[in-house]
Amino acid sequence: MKDTMRTAHDTFVIFRDELDLALRNKIALAVGLVQPFVYLLLFGPLLDQALPAGANPWLFFVPGLLLQLGLFGTGFAGFNLIPDIRAGYVERLRVTPISRLAILLGRVLKDAVVLTLQTGPLIVVGYLLGMAANPLGVLGAVTLILLTGVGLASLSYVLALALPNEYLFAPVLNSVAIPLMLLSGILLPLDAAPAWLDWLARLNPLRYVVDAGRTLFTGTVDARVYAGFAVAVVLAVVSFAVGSRLFGRRTA
Repeated sequence: MKDTMRTAHDTFVIFRDELDLALRNKIALAVGLVQPFVYLLLFGPLLDQALPAGANPWLFFVPGLLLQLGLFGTGFAGFNLIPDIRAGYVERLRVTPISRLAILLGRVLKDAVVLTLQTGPLIVVGYLLGMAANPLGVLGAVTLILLTGVGLASLSYVLALALPNEYLFAPVLNSVAIPLMLLSGILLPLDAAPAWLDWLARLNPLRYVVDAGRTLFTGTVDARVYAGFAVAVVLAVVSFAVGSRLFGRRTA
């Protein structure tokens, strides 16, 4: 019980400090929204011709952009850890009694809060453009994206510990994130894709998250939603377990 309370306290301290730094950097928060808004306004109108007649392009596109926001927002979370590693922050933790689990948990919770703040404007603009989404379904989809973001942020911190150099971290991350984005069906439906491309896409866990988010936006709960949440939970649990273990080793 005492260890649990200490971990909770340490997590809150790290979360508070990291969130304070993130909220003070308002430019970075705004920049994180630029790419999804560019896609929404410049690519979204083209979907009228790519989707079946009568389909709402915003109901298809906005859930995908929420995942894109999570993929690139939390995916680059580890970038902020690299200066701390270079400054000796991680090494100095060796001589402190702080919970090793809290080091990662506090950062990941901060990333989840920032992602939540960034999803709001995107959803509002989607409604303004004519997205007829079920409000409860939208809340469910945002929850799904946050779970996925926790897993992606944890993996990003793992990558930062393995490649503590911006010149290595960014290209490696982009070489993974861009194929994941393209094979998830964020931009275009994969229903009419060639068999080999559809097969590759089915190996991508983010495809199931996108399908679940789009289903929730319509107000429906079916097997696709269950599959999406299952994938998000497994990704979050496994990624956080790997990340906390690596942080523990680094600061042991």
